[in-house]
Amino acid sequence: MNWIALTTLAQLADIKEQSKKKAQLIFKHSTRCSISGVVKNRLERSNPPGNVDFHFLDLISNRSVSNKIAEDFSVFHESPQVLLIKNGECIYDENHSGINMDDIEEQAAGI
Repeated sequence: MNWIALTTLAQLADIKEQSKKKAQLIFKHSTRCSISGVVKNRLERSNPPGNVDFHFLDLISNRSVSNKIAEDFSVFHESPQVLLIKNGECIYDENHSGINMDDIEEQAAGI
């Protein structure tokens, strides 16, 4: 898994723009949450689909970015959480133990 670190609001704008060409996934991770660690490890042991870029957000260190994600994509803030972005819109989001690579791949295949 090659995570792209998401640390700035400018990167979030870039993700929206990039999503017009290729699906973008944001994984919101809390270093203080054991479930988040389990989900991160499970994702890293899976084979990610090649048609998606994977972004990693440490929401403890980058709370303003996490808040902007919730605002821009009209989702509740949760951790862990994944958002699949296509054409600047969140087309899929999941949280906690509902996060798995098979579902991500299925959602990405439909775009």
